Amino acid sequence: MASGKDLPVSPLMLPLPEMPPVPGVRLATGQAGIRYKAREDVTVMVFPAGTTVAGVFTRNKCPGAPVDWCRGALKGGKARALVVTAGNSNVFTGKAGRATCEATAKAMAGLAGCRPNEVFLASTGVIGEKLPTEKLTAALPGVHGALGDDLWAHAARAIMTTDTFPKGATRTARIGDATVTVSGIAKGSGMIAPDMATMLCFLATDAKVPAPVLQAMLKKSVDRSFNCVTVDSDTSTSDTVLLFATGATQHPRVPAMGGAMLKDFARAVDEVLMDLALMVARDGEGAQKLIRIDVTGAVSAKSAHRIGMTIANSPLVKTAIAGEDANWGRIVMAVGKSGEPADRDRLSVGVGGVWMAREGEIVPGYDEAPVVAHMKGREVAISVDIGLGRGKATVWTCDLTHGYIDINGAYRS
Repeated sequence: MASGKDLPVSPLMLPLPEMPPVPGVRLATGQAGIRYKAREDVTVMVFPAGTTVAGVFTRNKCPGAPVDWCRGALKGGKARALVVTAGNSNVFTGKAGRATCEATAKAMAGLAGCRPNEVFLASTGVIGEKLPTEKLTAALPGVHGALGDDLWAHAARAIMTTDTFPKGATRTARIGDATVTVSGIAKGSGMIAPDMATMLCFLATDAKVPAPVLQAMLKKSVDRSFNCVTVDSDTSTSDTVLLFATGATQHPRVPAMGGAMLKDFARAVDEVLMDLALMVARDGEGAQKLIRIDVTGAVSAKSAHRIGMTIANSPLVKTAIAGEDANWGRIVMAVGKSGEPADRDRLSVGVGGVWMAREGEIVPGYDEAPVVAHMKGREVAISVDIGLGRGKATVWTCDLTHGYIDINGAYRS
């Protein structure tokens, strides 16, 4: 199976930032040999009693057993541990998949001193193969024994599959007169079409936030970040974003409804998730270019988002950009097939700040040279004005190259 270490690093890579400890969070990684040989494939995080949790998951109708497990565990609003495995997604594995989740949670609960339903699980990798439960549970004591507070970089690498670089982000925020940290890691490279988000992402903070407030905040933030990113229009069976709040740092009590006190904290969560979402787009399988699509003038924000995602998911648009071909007709095509309100005679299209077509026809004197020059860069900007209203949205994607075929054609080999 292809893994990050086997693939050339994306030319759009961003370096992993310094990831400071998050008070209350201990983490470690280890080797279980689930699929990969001689690399870390298990990640464990342990949290103190009282830690609250929020989660958002895939809307794929064939979810993995870990997703079902987390949905059930989330009802309690509390978390004491997280176990993540790479190489096998534990999806479409029937009773065996459910049994693996139960055995893993029970084993981890024994080590963490908590109830199984306070253990959260996530897996990524091949679909349809039973996860070797005994290998995983046998590895957990050793991983638990290696827990430390400064191993975020190790965790970011251990959750990778076809990723070519580890993804992490961190911010600080003020709650009252106290400073808290928000840090997160993510994995994702292919099968990326958010219907929540098609990857795994884990955030932790030392803030003390009620679970319902944390849940509402995470949902809004995911809609603004991961749900505005696509690589290949395929929504994974394992999408999971979890946010853990340890409450290890003292700050003024957060009201049950949240409110203005959490404004700066929400900003930090937004920024961490956006950083991670864009890293996923930058690491799209075979990607050579990051593409930003700004849609304005739609009848609503939702309509603008749907138009933007249709453009972003169009193989013809993505291959034109890969080939550095200023074929704006493909963008017009994508707008028209989105199913959203659009008027050919009001539509305007631009690339790299140059308007190519306005109000349904090519701009007089249009010079393609600066557009072609822009498309030769690593980041490409597309602008579309629908001309019907005030709705706007921004989405991100990457180009579609032969590298995508190479990676996915050999995924299980």
